Amino acid sequence: MLPRTFAFGLALSISLSVPPAISAETPAGSGAALYLVNCAACHQATGDGIKGIFPPLAKSDFLMADKERSIRIAIQGISGPLVVNGTEYQGVMPAPAPLEDQQVADVLTYARNTWGNHGEPVTAAEVKKVRTVLASTDSEKSDPFAPLPQPPAGYRLREVVRLPVHGLKLATIPGMNWILVLNNVGDLYRLDPITGNLARVLAAKDYAELAAGSISVLGMTIDSKQRLYLATNQRVAEQPHHVNRVVIFRSEPLDATGVPQKMTAWLRTSYPWGFSYYNHGVCHLAEGPDGMIYVSSGARTDGGEVDGGIFKNDTVYWKGGETDYTAAIWRIDPNIDVPKIEVFARGIRNAWSFAWNDRQELFSVSNGPDAHYPEELDFIERGKHYGFPYQYADAPASEKPYPYTPDVPAGLVVTPAIRNFGPAAGGSPDRPIATFDAHSSPAGMLFCGPEWPAHLRGKFLIGRFGNFLKDDNYGYDILAVDLQRNAAGIYEARMNTFFAPLARPIDFLQVGKKLYVLEYTRPVGKHGSRPMNPGRILELSW
Repeated sequence: MLPRTFAFGLALSISLSVPPAISAETPAGSGAALYLVNCAACHQATGDGIKGIFPPLAKSDFLMADKERSIRIAIQGISGPLVVNGTEYQGVMPAPAPLEDQQVADVLTYARNTWGNHGEPVTAAEVKKVRTVLASTDSEKSDPFAPLPQPPAGYRLREVVRLPVHGLKLATIPGMNWILVLNNVGDLYRLDPITGNLARVLAAKDYAELAAGSISVLGMTIDSKQRLYLATNQRVAEQPHHVNRVVIFRSEPLDATGVPQKMTAWLRTSYPWGFSYYNHGVCHLAEGPDGMIYVSSGARTDGGEVDGGIFKNDTVYWKGGETDYTAAIWRIDPNIDVPKIEVFARGIRNAWSFAWNDRQELFSVSNGPDAHYPEELDFIERGKHYGFPYQYADAPASEKPYPYTPDVPAGLVVTPAIRNFGPAAGGSPDRPIATFDAHSSPAGMLFCGPEWPAHLRGKFLIGRFGNFLKDDNYGYDILAVDLQRNAAGIYEARMNTFFAPLARPIDFLQVGKKLYVLEYTRPVGKHGSRPMNPGRILELSW
């Protein structure tokens, strides 16, 4: 379910929301606005949550029982079993975007005095006190990193750095001695992988157009001319409905320091914001073998809703489904200063990553809906449609994931996802699926070329962030994926677990004979009582 809320769906819990017009002149107004930006994605604008998935704040015994605990959760998140109003929840609340002490106090005061709750206000001083205690606590005792997993046979593993912030993407230039790390609010860090030295070299405020509300920077790449690209999403309260304003920024060519210079807005577009938290946004970018820039644009709905669901009476949301620019992969010419978007392929719900093989064929991994269907691996060809929101994974066209799922339009040919014959990720020779365990959130992806050991050469590595939905653990690993055409010329996948267990791997990067793995957080799996504090970067070498 990568990122609509990182959501990262990937949900990963990066909120892209900007609230409706609410006065922020009073603490109540400020708290309401902050709640809609940071909390409504899961707990809903009504505070009711979603029973069995996201616990309610409305008339919540858990919220009101312990003020200090609520402050702690608002700062660092929580995971593990909870019982709220008599219902057990087994989900994960990631650490929210950083808020100032007064903002935490305002949003908690609002929640503690709304939807039937009645409690004393939370003060900035109380938040500061809890934050001080958390900062002074030995993190190795309160939230330890998992022991290093056993590396695959023939490989060496070491921990490079423990991150102070949640990382999303990695990038570098061949021959350089640094790696750029993008965090979940758009700041950029330069890592020396030998020493582990990490320094911030670019802040979101230095390049992004920070209007009211939060910004989400989900995509990063460096092209063959050594120019850095960053893809930003921002909810903007335009009329008659809110929009997702997408800007792709591009730098001048990077020098040996890796410090970006002169970031300018290279591409701008917008489309109607999704239904509340269902707005996956623009995420992955990469230069293709043809020299063009390819961009993943996620769905603005969960499953093609067109009436707004529980938000149908809220006029800020456009009452349509997908647009021409959403649930698609774009192709853009980097040699044009004012570029145009070519929609290369459609019907791709939320491709967090894509990559090419040595025959210049493009494949993507896509996160599926809340409905229980496998996540997809697709062979992407220009002009084709991959089913969303009409048809999912290996389900027949007659099967409706939701009552509102539209019929396949007349004349539309849906290209099915690649079937997984196992033995890993839910597939088997007897019962292949298309393609991964439901909700396992495929994330990073790369093709193994000639520098890799023979057993991986010609295969893809695909990381899985891991599930938020379902009680058991799915994902938390890197798969080795062998793609071969069958007698009919159709690609089939044989998947094996290459490296596990990992703490929500969200991206990885090959540098020579080393693979750098970015763990988003610390806990391995969705159970337990630990918060989702920032993770680390591992180096696997051969």
